[in-house]
Amino acid sequence: MRTWMANTIAADRKKALPVLSFPAVQMMGISVKDLIDSSEYQAEAMRLVAERVDSAAAVSFMDLSVEAEAFGSRVVVSDEEVPTVVGSIIDEDATIDDLVVPEVGAGRTGLYLEAIENVVPRITDRPVLAGMIGPFSLAGRLMDVTEIMMLCYDEPELVSDVLDACTDFLVRYALEYKRVRANGIVMAEPLAGLLSPALAEEFSSPYVRRIVDAVQDDEFAVIYHNCGGGVVKSIDSIVATGAMGFHFGNAIEMADVLPLVPSDRLVMGNIDPAGEIRNGTPDGIRAKTLALLEQCASYPNFIVSTGCDIPPMSPWENIEAFFAAVDEFYDR
Repeated sequence: MRTWMANTIAADRKKALPVLSFPAVQMMGISVKDLIDSSEYQAEAMRLVAERVDSAAAVSFMDLSVEAEAFGSRVVVSDEEVPTVVGSIIDEDATIDDLVVPEVGAGRTGLYLEAIENVVPRITDRPVLAGMIGPFSLAGRLMDVTEIMMLCYDEPELVSDVLDACTDFLVRYALEYKRVRANGIVMAEPLAGLLSPALAEEFSSPYVRRIVDAVQDDEFAVIYHNCGGGVVKSIDSIVATGAMGFHFGNAIEMADVLPLVPSDRLVMGNIDPAGEIRNGTPDGIRAKTLALLEQCASYPNFIVSTGCDIPPMSPWENIEAFFAAVDEFYDR
């Protein structure tokens, strides 16, 4: 993976790397619920996407409910939208002893591991990256997203204890992805983007670093994803996680963050997946993509992407307009 990253940075023509997986349900004629409940459907969905678009890597599903559900959280599932976590399972009156840490493979984590194991032999022309939530974002789903922000001030020891438990689980989960021969993970830590730089440095980055140190090596990459608006102010602690690459959302300007990241790390983003890919037009996507490349392609470590995962029912003509615009730019 370090060779892949170095070659990608050195290449004059860059392939796009959007977070693209869920729209495969349209090609398969199935619902999102069908997809998330079947490892075979997930593997086939990734294969179909890789067959249809020439992306820099194949990316699994950014389903941020999987790990929380394994811990016991309630998840709402629909036919056309990505699952969401509701409620909390640990509050300010709880202790860490009230949190039951699952085994890796519990709930749907086992299905997602099976999907990667099944798809790796089917996609051989690019890296296969599994999807996984980050530690603070997982803790926020267990404690409630709004509540954890206050608890960082009111009950910091409880938050730290929950983060320790989440991190230990995520290390084991990532190691299982490594065992089934994924080439890396995209770790989604969007909730950290709502923290102040000081809080992000205390409650997110050190725990991400523990995961990176435990799993990343020459053959296995960690790509850190954060689509929050606090990225630029927290970039020092984000870079200090040691991840091989960084993926940022459309809440920031990529041109603001690129000069702040070392040139030997990949930086990816950030066409609006909902506003443009899901609800926009091919002409609008073309214009936005070309403009982003004009601003950022002078940085060799920049890879054009979406700001987050592309919603399941996004029109394929819009997705293809994004790839066409990338080709148009590099054909010039």
